Amino acid sequence: MYSDNLIEKLTSLNAVDAAKFLIGCELISFTSEGGCSGMIVETEAYDMRDKASHSFKGMTVRNSAMFGPAGTAYVYFTYGMHFCMNIVVGKEGFGAAVLIRALEPLTGLELMSKRRNVSNKHNLASGPAKLTQALYITRPLNGHRLNGPPLILKRGTKFNDVDLVLTKRIGISEKKDFGLKRRVCLKGSEFLSRPL
Repeated sequence: MYSDNLIEKLTSLNAVDAAKFLIGCELISFTSEGGCSGMIVETEAYDMRDKASHSFKGMTVRNSAMFGPAGTAYVYFTYGMHFCMNIVVGKEGFGAAVLIRALEPLTGLELMSKRRNVSNKHNLASGPAKLTQALYITRPLNGHRLNGPPLILKRGTKFNDVDLVLTKRIGISEKKDFGLKRRVCLKGSEFLSRPL
């Protein structure tokens, strides 16, 4: 499922290249309620040279997982109501991660629907807060290595650059973003957080 080759790849990539590479990978969640999974269809890249990144001002208690080894989950609470999940990438100590913005649900749709209280398949995991709720990704998973339960990263469908679209990130001011295209979307996906 989760191989050393996958970790090596994530370690060798910068945040933008990792954001592309992770499209098509699968997140698999296991809880006492059951299992569910989704394919990553939308990501955003962040690193410590980026003013919009949590790691820009250095390591803190909150963002310390972001400075850990590649293949680690960085989970944080935002707006006082939602969890968001990132996958740490690059060399340990640099502070780079990829925000998982949307998934295409694959298995456990009934469980996801129950957690999200929605029945529309396209609305189950089409946003960073929606997917954490659907897969039950919460604060205890911050710092979790994604090589075993309760949350696993698996190499899934491999897509090429021609299958991907790069755009500006969502919710980042021009003052911090400078027009950078660090949001990566699977072209033609019906499960994106926002249409292209």
